[in-house]
Amino acid sequence: MQMNTPPRSTIRLTRRGRGALIATGAVVAATAVAVPLLILKSDGPTRPTSLVIPEGWRSGQIYEAVDKALELPAGTTRKSLAKANLKLPGDAEGNPEGYLFPATYPLEKATPESLLRAMVDTANKKFRGSPITAGAQRNAMNMYQAVTIASIAQSEAATKADMGKVARVVFNRLERGMPLQMDSTINYAMNRSTLNTTVADTKLDSPYNSYQRMGLPPTPIANPGEDAMRAAVNPTPGDWLYFVTVKPGDTRFTSSYEEHQKNVAEFNRNRRSPSPSPSASHR
Repeated sequence: MQMNTPPRSTIRLTRRGRGALIATGAVVAATAVAVPLLILKSDGPTRPTSLVIPEGWRSGQIYEAVDKALELPAGTTRKSLAKANLKLPGDAEGNPEGYLFPATYPLEKATPESLLRAMVDTANKKFRGSPITAGAQRNAMNMYQAVTIASIAQSEAATKADMGKVARVVFNRLERGMPLQMDSTINYAMNRSTLNTTVADTKLDSPYNSYQRMGLPPTPIANPGEDAMRAAVNPTPGDWLYFVTVKPGDTRFTSSYEEHQKNVAEFNRNRRSPSPSPSASHR
């Protein structure tokens, strides 16, 4: 793993695919986010009346939750995407990942298509608000890039305060031409959530492998909430390039690779792992 990548000229966040959005070699925490439980509110003993989508769920989790809530065969919601007529940005290329906004949705007379449309419409309303739009423009990125960075902050950070710092790590690495190297993107590619990323994992042939590919992942890796979006367009000031959560509640950000290695060593000691992860940052 190359952690001392020589700096390149500053790369502005332009269109996805055009400017190789180079993101945080911050080797950030594997998206070891425990998958939250589906929350169903019900006035009766069986039929739920609303569906709560938690922040940070991936689209696959949401499809499954909708199928379950509407008592439909597995895979029904995913198959309904083609006829849902979702109002997605062109960069999304029909993939709603990142735009299935986490909120509570009523289930009365709901269909998979109507629920998906409600989620995307809610995302567009939230994301197009003037503070978010202005923040994206101020950081020279389009909204899809902002959502992608927000999804990383959502996946990597345990607290609202840390989301802003994670976003700053992303920007700092973008400006220095450093690779992303985030375990969360590999977890997304492998459809898992874990803290343990192996050397073999970092060689995965996937556009989401930010150890091998420069830039932001091709799509968001989760569906971020409002705090993560605010963090993406207004990251906390700082010079950090690395971070690692050495133990719950103790996430350490630093600009020093040597200091970061010490933090990683402490993380590994706390984990009592016989095979330390090669990743230089963990959540």
